Amino acid sequence: MGLIILLVVGGLIGWVASMIMRDNNGIIINVIVGIVGAMLAGFVVTPLIGGAPITSGVINIGTIGVSLLGAIVLLAIINLFRRGTVR
Repeated sequence: MGLIILLVVGGLIGWVASMIMRDNNGIIINVIVGIVGAMLAGFVVTPLIGGAPITSGVINIGTIGVSLLGAIVLLAIINLFRRGTVR
């Protein structure tokens, strides 16, 4: 059940990140960016600010915000390598 929730929340976070970055990569890339960004932010940022990562199953405003931040940063890095600009 946790994996399904991670996929759904990761997909939504990836979609919101693509809307913020004004990027149109498609649904599959949005889900991948959302999940990987959430995992990276959960492992890197969450220990610095405290709280539980989204991979632990805890979903609240803090975990969603950190995951969204991770997805936006990951999407900016992807755009930098693909297009040469962050946008």
